[in-house]
Amino acid sequence: MSVKIALAGNPNCGKTTLFNALTGSNQFVGNWPGVTVEKKEGKLKGHKDVTIMDLPGIYSLSPYTLEEVVARNYLINERPDAIINIIDGTNIERNLYLSTQIMELGIPVIMAVNMMDLVEKNGDKVYIDKLSQKLGCEVVEISALKGTGIQKAAEKAVGLAQSGRKAEIVHAFNPKVEDVIANVAAKLGSDVAEEQKRFFAIKLLEKDDKIKEQMKSVPDVSVEIKQLEDEFDDDTESIITNERYVYISNIIGGCVAKNDKRTMSVSDKIDRVVTNRWLALPIFAVVMFIVYYVSITTVGGFLTDWTNDVLFGEIIPPAIQSGLDAIGCAAWLEGLILDGIVAGVGAVLGFVPQMLVLFIFLAFLESCGYMARVAFIMDRIFRKFGLSGKSFIPMLIGSGCGVPGIMASRTIENDRDRKMTIMTTTFVPCGAKLPIIAMIAGAFFGNSGWVATSAYFVGIAAIICSGIILKKTKIFAGDPAPFVMELPAYHWPTVGNVLRSMWERGWSFIKKAGTIILLSTIILWFLMSFGWEGGSFGMVEELNESILAKIGTAIAWIFAPLGWTQAGEGWKMAVAAVTGLIAKENVVATFGMLYGFAEVAEDGSEIWGNLAAAMTPIAAYGFLVFNLLCAPCFAAMGAIKREMNNTRWFFIAIGYQCLLAYVVALCIFQIGTLFTTGAFGVGTVVAFIMIVAFIYLLFRPYKESETLDVNLKKAV
Repeated sequence: MSVKIALAGNPNCGKTTLFNALTGSNQFVGNWPGVTVEKKEGKLKGHKDVTIMDLPGIYSLSPYTLEEVVARNYLINERPDAIINIIDGTNIERNLYLSTQIMELGIPVIMAVNMMDLVEKNGDKVYIDKLSQKLGCEVVEISALKGTGIQKAAEKAVGLAQSGRKAEIVHAFNPKVEDVIANVAAKLGSDVAEEQKRFFAIKLLEKDDKIKEQMKSVPDVSVEIKQLEDEFDDDTESIITNERYVYISNIIGGCVAKNDKRTMSVSDKIDRVVTNRWLALPIFAVVMFIVYYVSITTVGGFLTDWTNDVLFGEIIPPAIQSGLDAIGCAAWLEGLILDGIVAGVGAVLGFVPQMLVLFIFLAFLESCGYMARVAFIMDRIFRKFGLSGKSFIPMLIGSGCGVPGIMASRTIENDRDRKMTIMTTTFVPCGAKLPIIAMIAGAFFGNSGWVATSAYFVGIAAIICSGIILKKTKIFAGDPAPFVMELPAYHWPTVGNVLRSMWERGWSFIKKAGTIILLSTIILWFLMSFGWEGGSFGMVEELNESILAKIGTAIAWIFAPLGWTQAGEGWKMAVAAVTGLIAKENVVATFGMLYGFAEVAEDGSEIWGNLAAAMTPIAAYGFLVFNLLCAPCFAAMGAIKREMNNTRWFFIAIGYQCLLAYVVALCIFQIGTLFTTGAFGVGTVVAFIMIVAFIYLLFRPYKESETLDVNLKKAV
């Protein structure tokens, strides 16, 4: 028979690590709350008929956040055959709050106390047998990271599920509260299963409106609520919460022995430095500079140079051309393969080594616990500008790919904050934008590391400034959502987890190159190879006579104020920017086809020389910033549309991103040109006006913004 087992627990308890260990899945493992936004599933190793469900990390079964709704709805509606409740052994008291709720569902439960190696290292002691006796369920010790005890926990869960034995109900409240719960449970109709009636009764007493959606008929429990509130002189939700903690304290007293002589841990000592009010941000800036410097300039740069110059320059193109010549391939097909597919896709794949190096660094920082500290650090800053540190979590995830970053915004309870986070998450450079950064850095700035680092902080600045400006509108006004997160202890991540995370992100990029970008390069090759020449349609010798050139010329004027017109090459810049809306990697693929990236010298000088002739360095940096801030790829746009769940909000988000990108790129080029060459014109005046308006929007008082937002509010 088939068996469904759910993994449930608090954020950072090791749930997803356990899921990977049990199923062999390539599920991404992070080190902050909110990575697992939706439930994931996999087959238990050695048991094809056992499905493991990885539920979002939650603190309770009260639906305050979207991930709690996902978890609770699954447990109530799907009713798995057993639950493995993962407990952080270093913080048992807080974790047991969720455990008491899970055990009220009437589903067989195995409790897995994780991180027991850390418990022993701290000198603490957890008496597993006593804990099992007190809770009325089996309790096992595990270390998800090291893989110890996990198979035993899984086997016990399978056995419990197959036996059909019901879970013991935990009576965690005093007799008066238990009597009221029993009275409410007796009122519940046949649409609620007997084993679930206690859970539903407690939720009704807690005035949980969401639970009523799970019921066909809702009984009147106002008499019972008033009885409890009069008896305890408090609201029923607080009464039940307090009763749970009293029960948990009684359990902890006899089952856990704390080491009173424990000194400050290594994690605490490190945190005194890296989370220091004055040192935190400079340390973060230095860390990110090192990450991007090594990824783009040194190790990653060396590997990418070899990939571009040797692999896709001297090895693959000549080999393919020899093979095509040997079989007598048609000229047009040879052009498609060499000038289209190899030049376009090869230009993108050439940057994979840099991306893999970057992803290794990010995976290490996430797994060791530092990125959780960054969210804590950024909360102090973001809160001043209308966002909480919870908004930074999707942005961290978005550094790999914007789609999961946008989806991670579901963890933000406040609707206004969630919408603002969705609008700004893609400002942080994702992996797909890394090739653009590397290309501009190599062609115009001597492959300098500061270009990549500045790109990252331009995204952060855009988020902060957007938060200030948008929070002063009536639509987004209001206090940011509270941000409470646990800082996990620092630890050395396993090589397997780091490599898995790196490969997950890298493989996603490679798959895109083999699908979306491949299709795009074929279309681009057709548009740049065919056109009207001599009064007839066909293949053209001159690129400027192609269909692509005509399309690009028609839209190039839009970007002329941004400086993309030098040497008559403006239409190429315009086309590259537009194709970037399909997939950001297409920007590099387009340049690869337009400037012949596949046929270059060993040092790559022809690549950068051809591109550098089309723009000044100032315009090139503006081009980079434009592509960082403008609307993301089609896949990310689709995610924005789904998460906004509103067409108007979708267009507001995309419009804001494109407008901001254009204005910033305009100011960079016009003001930068003024300072470097002394050139002054209409564009310079417009740029100064934009800067003045921008400063006004940043510093205007809130009350002055009220009348400016009436029309927008009506539209939305």
